[in-house]
Amino acid sequence: MLVQDRAPAVPSKPSSSPLPSTIMHHHNLHRRFSPAKSLDFSTWASENLYKILAVCFLAAGVAALFFLRSAGDTAALLCFEKSTSASAVARIAYPQIDWYAVPPVKPLGPSAVPFASFRSERWIVVSVSVYPADSLRALARVKGWQLLAVGNSATPPDWSLKGAIFLSLDQQASLGFRTVDFLPYHSYVRKSVGYLFAIQHGAKVIFDADDRAEVLGGDLGRHFDVDLVGEAAAAKHPVLFQYSHADPNRTVVNPYIHFGQRSVWPRGLPLENVGEVGHEEFYTEVFSGRQFIQQGLSNGLPDVDSVFYFTRKSSGLETFDIRFDEDAPKVALPQGMMVPVNSFNTIFHTQAFWGLMLPVSVSSMASDVLRGYWAQRILWEIGGFVAVYPPTIHRLDKAESYPFAEEKDLHVNVGRLIKFLVSWRSSRRTLFERILHLSYAMAEEGFWTEQDVQFTAAWLQDLLAIGYQQPRLMSLELDRPRASIGHGDTREFIPKKLPSVHLGVEEVGTVNYEIGNLIRWRKYFGNVVLIMYCSPLVDRTALEWRLLYGRIFKTVVILSEQSNSDLAVEYGQFAEAYKYLPKVFNKFQEAEGFLFLQDDMILNYWNLLQADKMKLWTTNKVPASWVSVSTEGNDSEWHVSQGNLVKKIVDNFPVHFQTSYKESTSDGRLIICGSEIFYIPRRFVTDFSDLVGIVGDLRIHHKVAVPMFLLAMDTPENFDSSALEKVVYKTHLTANDSFTNYYTAQAPAVYPLKVHNEYDFIKLIRVMASGDPLLTELV
Repeated sequence: MLVQDRAPAVPSKPSSSPLPSTIMHHHNLHRRFSPAKSLDFSTWASENLYKILAVCFLAAGVAALFFLRSAGDTAALLCFEKSTSASAVARIAYPQIDWYAVPPVKPLGPSAVPFASFRSERWIVVSVSVYPADSLRALARVKGWQLLAVGNSATPPDWSLKGAIFLSLDQQASLGFRTVDFLPYHSYVRKSVGYLFAIQHGAKVIFDADDRAEVLGGDLGRHFDVDLVGEAAAAKHPVLFQYSHADPNRTVVNPYIHFGQRSVWPRGLPLENVGEVGHEEFYTEVFSGRQFIQQGLSNGLPDVDSVFYFTRKSSGLETFDIRFDEDAPKVALPQGMMVPVNSFNTIFHTQAFWGLMLPVSVSSMASDVLRGYWAQRILWEIGGFVAVYPPTIHRLDKAESYPFAEEKDLHVNVGRLIKFLVSWRSSRRTLFERILHLSYAMAEEGFWTEQDVQFTAAWLQDLLAIGYQQPRLMSLELDRPRASIGHGDTREFIPKKLPSVHLGVEEVGTVNYEIGNLIRWRKYFGNVVLIMYCSPLVDRTALEWRLLYGRIFKTVVILSEQSNSDLAVEYGQFAEAYKYLPKVFNKFQEAEGFLFLQDDMILNYWNLLQADKMKLWTTNKVPASWVSVSTEGNDSEWHVSQGNLVKKIVDNFPVHFQTSYKESTSDGRLIICGSEIFYIPRRFVTDFSDLVGIVGDLRIHHKVAVPMFLLAMDTPENFDSSALEKVVYKTHLTANDSFTNYYTAQAPAVYPLKVHNEYDFIKLIRVMASGDPLLTELV
């Protein structure tokens, strides 16, 4: 084979005439018989190097493309991404800081920033974008706390609120903080400036809040541990429940389960952990006093992610009003275990002020969650921990959108982040050096960018510049052998199963049949208070009744001869149960009506949707329940004495009550009603309370007083008698009569049935499920 020489360069302009044939022939002969080139390989390779390189690059590109696109071979892709990431990380500069030479921030005079000389130990910090709402005005009135509102580019320029300190963008820029240079103009993460301002002005405790939050009872100290004891006295402080560290592979928990909502999960919980709905087998205990970060829960609209919001939201029907167990004990997280922490209902103590920094290179919906996990990990370095508290605020569901795109970082990376943080270690000498080291390591792993590394450096320097003292380091328990948990070290707590939100959205956007029914029932009874009178076995059944009826009614108030403050059971004698109702009426002044029910009367609420909530309901059309007895010549002393009391009381009625009662009865007749069930609409509440006042101390029985009151308030022609007309009312039962033989889901209520324990409750639920299939989820 003859190796041809390189072709001559192509002229820039073709020749105007062809070459003569003799010259062409001579030229061809010369090229054909020219001497052959050397076949030495090194010479050939050097002369054709550019061709060899081109072929090699082409082959490598084809091989890489085939390798990366091989079916199922994601490892190759991850390897490629890792190498790319490694090259990007190599460009991240590690901040060099002289920690002992950070100059202090010069304090500004009153002319530069209002309230420059003001100092307070307790601060509430919120971000504001609109004019103050009622919820924010309430926050400004929380006794003993100073509200600080941080503005952004969307905040009205004339924003103001009596009792609050407001930091506009111009004022923020004048404070001299390094962090200001990193903050976006239109974002709530500008709260970082507010945190520094509060610390600079004497803060010992900061409540990181939302401008929509309404503090329950208006008292933060009632819900949180605002005053923590010193380390030396920690052993004298009450102990806290703590999640068990028995499973070393469990690194994150859903705290909502502990507080009664097992089908709800917080924003920032890895989606792969959502299905873990079982309650704790047991808890351990830890001394209180080092819960430097305290996460509260929110009733109404809790902190949920877009996945929960859009899959559980019944669009156009009703807003979320999710409730948590206010009586559940607060619970702490041991080292090695984490929980989502947000920026709108969290207490930070001075030992954890460094953990307030909100990262700026991630989306706003991910910023506080990433901060929370990052801060929890650093908290272990100083021997602190996070504790989760029962509901502390209420937020109305006014969300117009839950942008999934802004939560993308959470759903993709948060599980990996938790594993990384639990395994991360640092040997740096001071806390701030370790904080910066972790921020850099998180940038290396791609959880945030170099911007947050530089932001962390600025944040830590600002803390030093305003006089913040770093907490001292303590040894990690993670690196020690875990202590064995003995039987005496375990504590048991069974969470309630409170009414929740069920998955009921079909692909076409309409709710399915069962969920649609539940929503209709809730809309009908959602502002009606159910007052239950329970037998002395109330401690075995109170939670079950609330679980059954609490899904439907505004609330369930339980009366019993055996009161129980732990179960919120109030004292009341059945013989005079009506005397306790005015107290309930006053407590729920916004309620639409009140339904009284004894625990041996089972309510089939789904059959009462046609009843008129503006009228009285009673069983006057049920002959076995509503009875007229003659008192003339009656041998029963009880009938005669009760008849005399009725006559005495009626004679003292005002004219309108007396007239109504006498139009519906005859002289010498006593009306007796079982009174296991009746309904009082809002418009008759005052009348009922007035009649109770007229009775006073007279010992008239509940079964006589209630029909007397109803007849005095209105005539039977105006009752909604059809509401309870079809009640199943059995009075003479034999030993062989089983409840299942006469129970029917088609009646508005069924009497009698006694629920003595959880087993009886389960049997009841199974038969009631024929009318409400979703009840099967309760057992």
